[in-house]
Amino acid sequence: MSEEQDPEKKIVVDSDWKEQVRQEKEKLKGEPEAEAPSQPAEAEPESTSSSGAGQFPPADFTLLISMLATQAFSAMGHIPDPATGQATKHPEVAKHMIDLLAVLEEKTKGNLDPQEKAALESVLHQLRMAYVAVAHG
Repeated sequence: MSEEQDPEKKIVVDSDWKEQVRQEKEKLKGEPEAEAPSQPAEAEPESTSSSGAGQFPPADFTLLISMLATQAFSAMGHIPDPATGQATKHPEVAKHMIDLLAVLEEKTKGNLDPQEKAALESVLHQLRMAYVAVAHG
């Protein structure tokens, strides 16, 4: 499941992105901007334009877990391919997604809040049980 990225739609993250998001939220609410330096238009990444605001849920750890889990469940045939409407099984892809979640679990040990930790443990357990059923069933 490799996806090639369009070089023109490259996301640029810099140290000022939180401030830029705050400013955009203020603009959307109609509040005046707090003494913020203006950025040249050409320096603003396309992904932060106000025309795309609200199209994506907030980026957080549980969303990342959910995205990887969805890919794993899809690869196990539990979710049909939206393009074809057919469920297909790719156990090697499912195993890779489960392994990626396990890496996240290991690398974030001690840094997650209780809800994030519980969500990750739960989804890993569900995926592992589903994988065993698909791979050996």
